[in-house]
Amino acid sequence: MYYNYTQAKFLPLIGEYLKNSKLTTFIFLALAAGILFGWLAPAWAVKMQPLADVFLKMVKMIIAPLIFATLVVGIAGHGDVKNLGKIGLKTIIYFEIATTFALIIGLVSANVLQPGAGFDIDLNTISMSAVENMENVKVDHSFSHMLLDLVPTSIFKALAEGSLLQIVVFAIFFSLAICAVGQKARPVLDFMQSTCDVMFKFTEYVMYFAPMGVFGAISATIGQNGIGILSSYAKLIGVTYLSLIIFAMTILVIVCKIIKVPFGGLLRAIKEPSLLAFSTASSEAALPKAMEAMEKFGVPKNIVSFVMPTGYTFNLDGTTLYLTLTTLFCAQVVGIDLNFEQQILIMLTLMLTSKGVAGVPRVSLVVLTGTLHTFGLPVVGVAILLGIDQILDMGRTTINLVGNCIATTVVARWEDEFDYDKMNKFIQSTKTPKHRKTLVEQKNILADKTIHKEHTYR
Repeated sequence: MYYNYTQAKFLPLIGEYLKNSKLTTFIFLALAAGILFGWLAPAWAVKMQPLADVFLKMVKMIIAPLIFATLVVGIAGHGDVKNLGKIGLKTIIYFEIATTFALIIGLVSANVLQPGAGFDIDLNTISMSAVENMENVKVDHSFSHMLLDLVPTSIFKALAEGSLLQIVVFAIFFSLAICAVGQKARPVLDFMQSTCDVMFKFTEYVMYFAPMGVFGAISATIGQNGIGILSSYAKLIGVTYLSLIIFAMTILVIVCKIIKVPFGGLLRAIKEPSLLAFSTASSEAALPKAMEAMEKFGVPKNIVSFVMPTGYTFNLDGTTLYLTLTTLFCAQVVGIDLNFEQQILIMLTLMLTSKGVAGVPRVSLVVLTGTLHTFGLPVVGVAILLGIDQILDMGRTTINLVGNCIATTVVARWEDEFDYDKMNKFIQSTKTPKHRKTLVEQKNILADKTIHKEHTYR
């Protein structure tokens, strides 16, 4: 009888694990195959880029309706609109604290490790045309522009262009109107709930093509730049990734400790979107899967659907760290020694300029070029970064994703709406069957000891 009970509980968990891990396995295989193919057949590998582009276009196709539907259902479905302002304020406060620490770590890493000192790449052979084009890109960072950019002139235009913040603003007002109308708006809310369910199933279908997109993205990157580029830029790549890891293992781990969420368990929960973010260097590719994972992790739908898209404009931890690091790198390459006051001023400038420009192509390099130009620094360092921007983007995009996932748990915990029981069940489902079996055996041993003690006392 005991064996049948354990088997009935244990076998479904194995099946769930195998089902959930299948996509991760295929993504890993595609990543390894793409690196190998890009190394052995670079001429053919560069032609694989359309595979990645097709997958990213498929993801962009689902993001806007998915965010709109989930946010409307999350806010109007709960009927609690009073807390929306508090959630927004707490979200922005956390974003500013997290990005400030990211900037500080980037600043310290650049000063201690000096990635640009003694850089031996021949700058004369690097094309400056792309950098000159970036200098011509004008981005308005004024508060009035950011405020105006929040409100869409047309929701259809915002949906077509994928303007996440504009979609969020429209969805909030739409949800408030549904709550105000009351029972008469019930058919609209039911329709949005059905749309939400359909979009999550749609997302599941699109994710079947993720290994194809991963293979195309990584093989084209290696094929275009060659494996040798990793050794030429080894110091810069190493310092960048080390800084990102330090940020994750200090700031993000401390945040998880404070809110009593296991950092390792959260990483297991978002392993698939993290792999997508790393291999495609695209936050959009990972967003739908990350939102789904965080809901399963115990964060309410209304918080996930508000914090995640907002975070991709205001909480780019990896990007802000990278910008500080590479700004000082560009100064070090040409032998310019910036004093402490200048570095702090650059950090404060990046705190503002790194926000609100998510739709600009090569956004990090555009912001970096504008920052260098503002402070009268040569932009030749940006030309150096062009060669490995994709490789560096893989790391910073992954940290952006992890940082935003943690932000949803922080806001949910702050609002006392985080479901720890749901989190524990989800973490348990992500563990290996062997580990689960060990836990079951440990529980049985403890139960036997308890029964034995009770029998002894009697």
